[in-house]
Amino acid sequence: MTAEMGMIKYGIIGAGMMGREHLMNLHHLRNDGGAVAVVCVADPHVPSQQLALHLALSFQWSIQVFSGHKQLLDSGLCDVVIVSTPNMTHHEILMDILSHPKPHHVLVEKPLCTTVEQCKEVMEAAGRRQTRSLPAGQARAGDVLVRVGLEYRYMPPVAKLVEIVEGGSLGRVKMVAIREHRFPFLVKVNNWNRFNGNTGGTLVEKCCHFFDLMRLFAGANPVRVMASGAMDVNHKDEVYEDDKVPDIIDNAYVIVEFENGSRGMLDLCMFAEGSKNEQEISVTGDVGKGEAFIPENIVRWGLREEGRLGVKTINTKDDRIKYEGLHHGSSYMEHLHFLAAIRGRRRRAPAAGLYDGMISVAMGVAAQLSIEKGRFVHINEVLN
Repeated sequence: MTAEMGMIKYGIIGAGMMGREHLMNLHHLRNDGGAVAVVCVADPHVPSQQLALHLALSFQWSIQVFSGHKQLLDSGLCDVVIVSTPNMTHHEILMDILSHPKPHHVLVEKPLCTTVEQCKEVMEAAGRRQTRSLPAGQARAGDVLVRVGLEYRYMPPVAKLVEIVEGGSLGRVKMVAIREHRFPFLVKVNNWNRFNGNTGGTLVEKCCHFFDLMRLFAGANPVRVMASGAMDVNHKDEVYEDDKVPDIIDNAYVIVEFENGSRGMLDLCMFAEGSKNEQEISVTGDVGKGEAFIPENIVRWGLREEGRLGVKTINTKDDRIKYEGLHHGSSYMEHLHFLAAIRGRRRRAPAAGLYDGMISVAMGVAAQLSIEKGRFVHINEVLN
């Protein structure tokens, strides 16, 4: 990698909603003093190409547009590749990136892939390439960094709660409860996100974020998963090409047991627009309890011995965020830390690598299987 200390050139594969969101974040990162430029975009969908081109021109970036990711890679224009294509394409694209003669740092949107087997193949390809998914701040000349876009780790309230938990203020974590009550899935190009075969299922597509956070807070790997869920309200009257009807669930409860005896619970509802907060995260240890509220941007935490009157409330606004975008500034922070890692500077924040991405997918796959089978699913059933 030759651009470690100079201009870092980005290519974006997938110019849909998230691809353009990354473009916006990189523009604001540049304005904040980052020596970055988006130089190329690849997408087979012409309207998405045009939207990305128009956006880049408004930022005074001259970009080259390709219809396929292989053309972008072969162009040799970029040092870093952002993969923000539909879930079912991640595996093929990542395998092509990792086998390409030119090395590229990679940030791939969640989920890493739609199946555990595909995740493992990507990890093996990265190993063959001697690619290193290193903690932030440990990059060295010649290393290729691979990050998975589990950006909820970087949301200011979540990051603050991580700091409180890792500082030991709550004691040993025993329970993690995450509630996401939100709107239905958005409309995507060709409605690809309406079908399990394309997404990996709702509990992979959407909830890998929350399984990643559970594992982060618990400080342990999952052992077994139990879930109950269904498609009860959303998309039931939709019919697509060849009379295909959506099969993605819109609500679920999921229980996860971890190796250290802690437990996690997910409460998902995607027809709950009438909610003050989209996400509410609670972490309870044997000494105290902490909660994060999004988008209120608030963290509350207190100790058992101090009771209700001792609960502290913290506003977690982060002045480093120059663009909040679709995810309350977490994508901006993700890019800020990724750029620092590429440049070899230390940044304090958890970076999600390939193993993290694979485990978050495995937890979602296990949850989907649990709903299908009506029983606990041991994580080794989907990992082995």
